[in-house]
Amino acid sequence: MSNRINTPQEIENMRQSGRILASTLRVLAERIQPGMTTKDLDDIAAAELKAAGVTGPFKGYDGFPAVLCVSVNNEIVHGIPGKRVIEDGDIVGLDFGVDYKGAITDGAITVAVGEVAPKVQKLLTATQEALVEGIAAVRAGARIGDISHAVEQRLKRDRLSIVEDLAGHGVGHELHEDPIILNYGPANRGPKLEAGMTIAIEPIATLGTKKIYLGPDQWTILTIDGSWASQFEHTVLVTEDGAEILTQ
Repeated sequence: MSNRINTPQEIENMRQSGRILASTLRVLAERIQPGMTTKDLDDIAAAELKAAGVTGPFKGYDGFPAVLCVSVNNEIVHGIPGKRVIEDGDIVGLDFGVDYKGAITDGAITVAVGEVAPKVQKLLTATQEALVEGIAAVRAGARIGDISHAVEQRLKRDRLSIVEDLAGHGVGHELHEDPIILNYGPANRGPKLEAGMTIAIEPIATLGTKKIYLGPDQWTILTIDGSWASQFEHTVLVTEDGAEILTQ
């Protein structure tokens, strides 16, 4: 689906959707601890949706069985919550969506559980900073490639691998819309951004290879060499002179 310009009412709905999403991710980050299962995290997220009177667009999307994607260590994205127990020193990716009156937002964080190795912390820091750099490239008239290039330059600084098969995307009226927003590539290329568009920017990087494979559950995507991965994502509104982050 192409990315439609949002009406003023749709923008207000996107703001509320994003506030609920951000609040839920904060709750998850505060409550995650060793000994919990990944299903426990999904239960918390589902309870937050229910309390807010909204739905989660992930559940049922192409058959996905949960409201939250939980990806641990070398699991890159789309992990199905289940019986896996979270351990001290793990990193846990939490990818979440909210549908408020048809306004869909998408966001993700990767959380360190307890103390992690310096190289793992560097991975998390660089990926989060790459998101900041990507958002800084957003404004009406900029091109998608400007975002891609900004993300790539930050991740390259720490010699991290970029998972080229995964990308950001338009979002708002549907969970996944055009344009595709790669995390690498030259600036000044691709479609132009317009004020009123909403997009999800999501840098994804690993400590090892960029090569990936699909796990036996047909959802979880993992690094082929077992290296750990990090994902951060915000939904942003394109404005005339920049971007409004909706999921913070």
